Amino acid sequence: MPETSPRGLTRLAFGGDYNPEQWPESVWQDDVRLMREAGVTMVSVGIFSWALLEPSPGTYDFGWLDRVIGLLHDNGIRVDLGTPTVAPPVWFYREHPDALPVTAEGVRYEFGSRAAICHSNADYRAAAANITTRLAERYGDHPALAMWHVHNEYGVPVSACYCDSCAAHFRRWLETTYGTVDAVNEAWGTAFWGQRYAGFEDVNPPRATPTVGNPGQALDYKRFADATMRENFRAERDILHRLAPGVPVTTNFMTALSQCDSVDYWAWGREVDIVTNDHYLITDGRRTHVNLAMAADLTRSVAGGAPWILLEHSTSGVNWQPRNPAKAPGQMARNSLGHVARGSEGAMFFQWRQSRRGAEKFHSAMVPHGGTDTRVWNEIVELGASLDSLGAIRGTRTEADVAVLWDWHSWWAQNLAWRPSEDADPRERADAFYEALYDRHLTVDFAHPEADLSAYPLVVVPALYLMTEAAGNNLREYVASGGTLVVSYFSGIVDEHDAVHEGAFPGALRDVLGLTVEEFSPLLPGENVRVIGPDGRALTGDVWTEFVVPRGAETVWTYAEGLTEGRPAVTRHRLGEGTAWYVSTRLGAEGLDALLGLAAEDAAIVPRAELPHDVEVVRRSGGTGSYLFAINHTAADAKVPLETSGTELLTGERAAGRLAVPAGAVRVVRLDG
Repeated sequence: MPETSPRGLTRLAFGGDYNPEQWPESVWQDDVRLMREAGVTMVSVGIFSWALLEPSPGTYDFGWLDRVIGLLHDNGIRVDLGTPTVAPPVWFYREHPDALPVTAEGVRYEFGSRAAICHSNADYRAAAANITTRLAERYGDHPALAMWHVHNEYGVPVSACYCDSCAAHFRRWLETTYGTVDAVNEAWGTAFWGQRYAGFEDVNPPRATPTVGNPGQALDYKRFADATMRENFRAERDILHRLAPGVPVTTNFMTALSQCDSVDYWAWGREVDIVTNDHYLITDGRRTHVNLAMAADLTRSVAGGAPWILLEHSTSGVNWQPRNPAKAPGQMARNSLGHVARGSEGAMFFQWRQSRRGAEKFHSAMVPHGGTDTRVWNEIVELGASLDSLGAIRGTRTEADVAVLWDWHSWWAQNLAWRPSEDADPRERADAFYEALYDRHLTVDFAHPEADLSAYPLVVVPALYLMTEAAGNNLREYVASGGTLVVSYFSGIVDEHDAVHEGAFPGALRDVLGLTVEEFSPLLPGENVRVIGPDGRALTGDVWTEFVVPRGAETVWTYAEGLTEGRPAVTRHRLGEGTAWYVSTRLGAEGLDALLGLAAEDAAIVPRAELPHDVEVVRRSGGTGSYLFAINHTAADAKVPLETSGTELLTGERAAGRLAVPAGAVRVVRLDG
């Protein structure tokens, strides 16, 4: 069986994408000297190198890669070796132009970027299998090889193609999935608008139509596109497993909801030997460290709670956003160690040396254009030393307090056309609820709606428009057994085919919430409603309201105005040993904090009022002990209470009572006992 950590790596992973082919060989010796100076332990190689490895069909040049891997091995640096299948060479497209993807509008993309791939194309699949086989045969037993890195960032920038090859593949997928075309007609509700199909040969991808097409078809095509990419990953993975047994295989995810919306990472997490992730700060005015924590928690959850690896992030600014500010001094270390606190077994970057040419020449790197006489380089060296001092945490697991339910299929379904309000954004609600939990200093596990939730005293549902009957039953059992559930509006509405559950809204959640919803009443831009609690406190909602009818639930907050004036806005339902809360409007930060405070009381979660705002505290524990990470994102020194004394690993000092965490700094305490 393949290992579940990089083979031969005895320290935390530290390094980045290494692209020596962009530089003359005279630079390579300098590269490895600097890698040793910085404490680099692993680099990713060969991800975009197909055109160099196979310069013409059937002609191979591995000499340069032999020298690079040999040089790295001689200097004690492990290799994450890429299969370069994200970037086929120009000769491949010249021979197989139909391997370029086609948009829903019928436009075929051109060569000249990356990931321009029709994943259903048989010629692409054959060529990808061939170059993967050649690499595995040559390097599968190389002593430097730590793990395989298949492709790159599946789903970005193209996940779905709409060409004739995809149409034929889609029909085969439907037949395998449903068995008969009658079952497809039933699932998609094709009786509506006379869309009924007589045979699979009549079905096409959801290409451009005069008005909105069939939502069931559109949802299934998203599933098909994701499954097709996964088929290609498995094909390469299986070759690598066969020819290089024991070497783990991964591909770099982009789990942050701000970065990729086309991949079902619950499914992908089951396919890789090691979960790895790429994360980049989105500079949209939000608190970027909260998005980072959320992405790390989501990645760890996709890994089933096991350690994972941050395979890419940036040393400073990126180059692909409208505005790309530099990271502040110390921010790179906080970002890196924030991922480590939440389960990563290291921190790697894109890329090692900043490119002089190409689309990403302004993207920051470990070695900037300015070389070693730069702030970034000095911080890289400091970070390498910090990570080296944290080796004892390897194999430990992050401890979570609560669970947030998330399902990519529901996200896909809710974002289809013709919903009650385009302002009802599932990602926004997920971000908002996560931020509210973060500000209460609660560490979050994400979970699939059908997963075992018994370990969590509190489960939060920010947005689950699509919910299977099994998921609804799971939540009912969770609450009846003593759990506390918080559900936000427009959840439990449709089944896995985007068909409304029979009966009143919210079909899959009616029983557990003890209510029905007669009608949705979305608000117009700029409209707000006041909601009043039993203590007379007024909070504000926007975007969404509902006509809620309690059927066992008690009313906690009431609408004070608007069409729903006098009706329940927030309810609480006792079921069995537990409690289910429902909020039928979009609350802001103050309202969410109040709601989650009440739910936390039901869940018997002790408030952590002593912890300062924007000072995050996370614990990892395992066979080597228990470790407390304290990360200060503020400009003021902070004190963090310790339940027991310990040793601070970054400074070597003893810590007891209240841990001093300087402004912008990180402290990691190995707790005694």
